[in-house]
Amino acid sequence: MINVNDFKPGVTFQYEGNIYVVIEAQHSKSGRGQAHVKTKAKNLRTGATTSITFTGGNKVEKAMIDKVDMQYLYDDGINLVFMDSQTYDQVEIPSKRLSWEKNFFKEGVTASVTKYEGEVLGVILPDKIDLQVIEAEAAVKGDTSSGAMKKAIVETGWEVQVPLFIKEGEIISINTSDGKYVGRA
Repeated sequence: MINVNDFKPGVTFQYEGNIYVVIEAQHSKSGRGQAHVKTKAKNLRTGATTSITFTGGNKVEKAMIDKVDMQYLYDDGINLVFMDSQTYDQVEIPSKRLSWEKNFFKEGVTASVTKYEGEVLGVILPDKIDLQVIEAEAAVKGDTSSGAMKKAIVETGWEVQVPLFIKEGEIISINTSDGKYVGRA
């Protein structure tokens, strides 16, 4: 059991049959009343963010989340298939649950698959991923204002804004949290 007064970002807990991770926790105490802990938490099963208020001193069950590094194999149209490189076990995750992450997966990429008591919750991508540019607009001569960007499409189909000097065939790094260009790989 974990006391709600000890909540801080990243703490995982069970509450009303769901598994949550704390995004924000705010403690408040009014004059004569009891203290309250207002928590902004993300439901790890649905991905929804919600606000939960607890009475100070309440206890909730701690949720132990396992992270297993797995290699992305392929997309079968319905599921994304991952393989544990230690045991060679394969896990299928519905692609609709990984709509954002799917933009950055190419064969062989390693990601952390999160599990709770054997139930697969989701995938944590590396901070940056290197992808090849397969299509890039031509740079317009004279378009040299500072920070000029053009559209490019990488091998996964993701469309990203890149500097004018990037050409087709180059390998670039993309930030997986916002999908933006970071630099050349």
